Amino acid sequence: MTHTALTSRPLGSTNLQVTPLCVGTSALGSMPHLYGYEVAAERALATLRAVFAGPIRFLDTSNSYARGDSERLIGTVLAELGGVPGNFLLATKVDPDASGDFSGARVRRSVAESQQRLRLDYLPLVYLHDPERIPFESAMGSGGAVDALVALQQQGTIGHLGVAGGPVDLLARYIDTGAFEVVLTHNRYTLVDHSAAPLLDKCRSAGVAVVNGAPFGGGILAKGPARQTRYAYRAASPAVLAAADRISRACERYGVPLAAAALQWSVRDDRITSTVVGITRPERVQETVALAEWPIPGDLWRELASISPAS
Repeated sequence: MTHTALTSRPLGSTNLQVTPLCVGTSALGSMPHLYGYEVAAERALATLRAVFAGPIRFLDTSNSYARGDSERLIGTVLAELGGVPGNFLLATKVDPDASGDFSGARVRRSVAESQQRLRLDYLPLVYLHDPERIPFESAMGSGGAVDALVALQQQGTIGHLGVAGGPVDLLARYIDTGAFEVVLTHNRYTLVDHSAAPLLDKCRSAGVAVVNGAPFGGGILAKGPARQTRYAYRAASPAVLAAADRISRACERYGVPLAAAALQWSVRDDRITSTVVGITRPERVQETVALAEWPIPGDLWRELASISPAS
């Protein structure tokens, strides 16, 4: 696989170009309750400097990550650089406030907060984040969250709209509205979970770009089930542990890092435009590229395809 991780490609029907790898920043603001470790501000800033100077030209954040600290750290580095570097795409997301308000008014405040933290007037790609936190009818209703996003797009504050979340059927429902050009799914299309496959097919038919998050499932598909027994932020099921164990053993027999197979499972799928990988250390930028370009024999892919996923 030559330069697959570095060659930019169109992001669906938008006029944007992205690399097949995208840097996720949820852990950069330090959320030990979710990830099990802390990230000091200086390490986070050093990591972001390496990201903006590196070959991955796509970065993902959100209004809610670490109570806004992820965006603040990004804004600090962007100020050092004098703005977003050329041919680099920065995406963020709108979120409810601490009270759970996810109204149209809250969406406008969320965007304004992100603009202030990131120190940007224009946000080229903004996702409706985890829409399972609001009834679909409320989100799509007059004056609701989606109405507010569309209005901000028409005003020129937002360039393109996406929807990001977990439940596959709900994401498909939002795609059917025609309001969104990009969908970000997480933890539903990995070596052990293929449940997002129908969504990927739907998006390809509709011309909607897919960004796939969490190819390592929170670490189990990078460290292996002997070292990490959680999947998608919770204790892994026996089925996930069994599938991960078989996959890990197969990779070991071929001398291929488990993380390389897990990452490339997403990167090599032509239904997926870009794959989000969380990075919290500067050296992880090049290490992630190396994993995405690790040579993997066809026999291993065939064996991995024969292992039934947990879902």
